[in-house]
Amino acid sequence: QVQFVESGGGLVQPGGSLRLSCVASGFSLSSYAMSWYRQAPGKERELVAGISGAGSNTRYADSVKGRFTISRDNAKNTVYLQMSSPKPEDTAVYYCNAAYWKIIMGGRLETIFGSWGQGTLVIVSS
Repeated sequence: QVQFVESGGGLVQPGGSLRLSCVASGFSLSSYAMSWYRQAPGKERELVAGISGAGSNTRYADSVKGRFTISRDNAKNTVYLQMSSPKPEDTAVYYCNAAYWKIIMGGRLETIFGSWGQGTLVIVSS
């Protein structure tokens, strides 16, 4: 059974930092590109960042480029999202999932697995 467990969210001040984690199970993480998504209240889900299976390639939404860093530790079945200098508009529930690299590069939202974790809530506020 495929599962994603996101954690690390919370209240962070603008300009601070936060690291999100996603522990995946039920499949071989190293075989899949992975992505972080977010959904803010009243808005559609969007692709934030993606990373290839071996971690050698990454892709970021323009809104977070230069501020967020996606990484992975396949030995720990974990994908990370380091949030630096967050802004109030980064406030959202953050999720992870697997996706084909071509989909990630196209900025599209289709995922390989239909199941989602509970997400982790990030609130950026002073």
